[in-house]
Amino acid sequence: MQLFQDQINILDANAPLAARMRPKTLDEFLGQEHILKPGSLLRRAIERDELTSVIFWGPPGCGKSTLAGIIANTTKAAFENFSAVISGIADVRKAIDRANERKKAYGQKTILFVDEIHRFNKAQQDAFLPHVENGTIILIGATTENPYFEVNTPLISRSRIFKFESLGDEHIREVIQRALRDKEKGFGDLQIEIEPDAVEHIISISGGDARNALNALELAVMTTPPDSTGVRRINLQIAEEAVQQRVLNYDKNGDNHYDTISAFIKSMRGSDPDAALYWLARMLHAGEDPKFIARRIVIQAAEDVGNADPMALVVATSAAQAVQFVGMPEAQIPLAQAAVYLACAPKSNASYIGIKRAMKDVVEERPAPVPIHLRDASYPGAKQLGHGKGYKYPHDFPGGHVKQEYVPEQAINGPYYEPTDRGHEAKFKKRLEAIRKGEEKVEETQ
Repeated sequence: MQLFQDQINILDANAPLAARMRPKTLDEFLGQEHILKPGSLLRRAIERDELTSVIFWGPPGCGKSTLAGIIANTTKAAFENFSAVISGIADVRKAIDRANERKKAYGQKTILFVDEIHRFNKAQQDAFLPHVENGTIILIGATTENPYFEVNTPLISRSRIFKFESLGDEHIREVIQRALRDKEKGFGDLQIEIEPDAVEHIISISGGDARNALNALELAVMTTPPDSTGVRRINLQIAEEAVQQRVLNYDKNGDNHYDTISAFIKSMRGSDPDAALYWLARMLHAGEDPKFIARRIVIQAAEDVGNADPMALVVATSAAQAVQFVGMPEAQIPLAQAAVYLACAPKSNASYIGIKRAMKDVVEERPAPVPIHLRDASYPGAKQLGHGKGYKYPHDFPGGHVKQEYVPEQAINGPYYEPTDRGHEAKFKKRLEAIRKGEEKVEETQ
């Protein structure tokens, strides 16, 4: 098998730009500062050639394979490269046999890099386990999927997981500029003028994936003939054609950002699922952070649906969690499900209004002391102070309710929470009406 060093060091001049521009050293590597900053555990392990088995988890184009290539360039260990897409378990066994031979004959370690390790099923992954455990191989697994779901638990327990993040705009911008400057591997020998808005469009559409950005740049450069002065001039239209997506009038830091999220929220509040999906699609297509959208959906569930359908908050928070787990582009599906659920759910802002009223009284009124019967009586000496005296335990009374003072009447200005008669909240309304009328027995509402 050709070693990974050969694959990354001996590149044909006609190799794709993204392959030619792969960083070769840690100092050239962009992004992942949270795990690769000077002095960090992973960086020290690589620099000292003391790496143990690891799993690199993150979205495409964020540098997982590139970092494996850097390790291949710096380690004294033999380095074998596998892709779980094209390699089978027989190939793995041959690599392990070679690792055993090196260890016995020369005392040399073997690092086995398995790209897309989640593509191996659990039985195939088991083949690595004894050899990781006895030190025959040091495993580097790369995956775009959550390893806690897709990789065997015993293998995870013997590896350290490093979470990679999508590259930031500043990283992608530097990747593009490097390719334009580099005379050996990039386009530094060509005369290229690329308009700033064309660069920004490539950055925005790349989705934090350096490979996507470089592929788009390469297509734009190679399909743009030089003008009469020998300059290749790349404008926004050419960039749009290269990435096969037209630019949207959407500034993530400007008015359009706030206008679009406002339209999205008001569409859900207005019970229009089609409009909600349209504005959601607009934001996602323009590169809006899906975690920002998820946060707004969670807020909307509590603010505008509330107890009219308590499941709305469950759906919204589940969607927010799903966004973290799966990433884009699949994250658009749970976001769409949550947006549609909120749009179709009965609406109540009673909880939102209630907390606003309570906050107003807390800020403007004199603070009320905690009634003596509600005070904590669990610590030594509390009973001598009278804490808890006279407290009535509601479960000891019919209907699980007994009338007693919970807040001094002079401390609040009327009821805060006034449930609507919509959805599940109608049950709350019926029960609270009975309680507030002072009925001794409150019937259970179904």
